[in-house]
Amino acid sequence: MITALHTLVYAEDPDAARTFFRDVLQFPAADTGGGWLIFATGPSELGVHPSSWEHEGQTGGTDQRFDLSLMCDDLEATRKELEGRGATFEGDVVEQRWGSTLQLKIPGAGTMMLFQPKYDPPALGHPDLEAMW
Repeated sequence: MITALHTLVYAEDPDAARTFFRDVLQFPAADTGGGWLIFATGPSELGVHPSSWEHEGQTGGTDQRFDLSLMCDDLEATRKELEGRGATFEGDVVEQRWGSTLQLKIPGAGTMMLFQPKYDPPALGHPDLEAMW
């Protein structure tokens, strides 16, 4: 039985990235030895997207096979809270048809999307899915 989703962030500076997730994002963690932290990330969901697409006259594609994003319920409030703890962001909020997005800088690891969905996230208790788990 699948019990959870385990995700990985590869960082040029893993200590800086771990410190950011622990101190700025305040994710609880277990130390598996030597400062190697495994973080609790809360509910998760998984979407499957095409690697190439055409939508409303625009075409696109990606060589990516996996992606990781953080979800919140109020993007502006979350941004202000995280900035108060030292987080920085790249660019401005981008409105998508499925959510409002912002790029959060992860020290030593690049950027990660932070978004406020415009849909009812299954990770947060969609009624049709509760019986499955």
